[in-house]
Amino acid sequence: MTRNLLIFVAGGGSFALLAGAYLFQALGYPPCAMCLWQRWPHMAAIVIAALALRFGGRALPALGAAAAALTGGLGVYHTGVERGWWQGPTSCSGAGSLQGMSGADLLAIEGPRVVMCDQVTWEFLTLSMASWNAVVSFGLMAIWIIAVMKAKGSSRTA
Repeated sequence: MTRNLLIFVAGGGSFALLAGAYLFQALGYPPCAMCLWQRWPHMAAIVIAALALRFGGRALPALGAAAAALTGGLGVYHTGVERGWWQGPTSCSGAGSLQGMSGADLLAIEGPRVVMCDQVTWEFLTLSMASWNAVVSFGLMAIWIIAVMKAKGSSRTA
């Protein structure tokens, strides 16, 4: 595979993961706070891929690898929170507080659905969305790293 094809695949993978996340959200699976955290590095990776396809060098593919590693690490952390391996942020896990909510908020029959970070809302083959994000993101990181190795300095290479 050429450097540009690797970058296109890695950036496209982040785009596909984001599209899937937004599709699940549209289907009635609202994201928790940690799910939203995992989306930001994918957004960055898409921009990085576009820039890396335009400009040569190793710096941009290395940043793409870092973005994939970051979202993969967040996916592992989120998986650990979901599985009870470690405690998550108190703002979005079972230990969260009700600070800022009025009695009317608590008694409201209808309102926004609150998704806790320590609850698995969907899984496939025993892996949650956070787990799948980690697995695929680390695969994308490997593709980015191969693209780094194929890059030559700051010249634009195919």
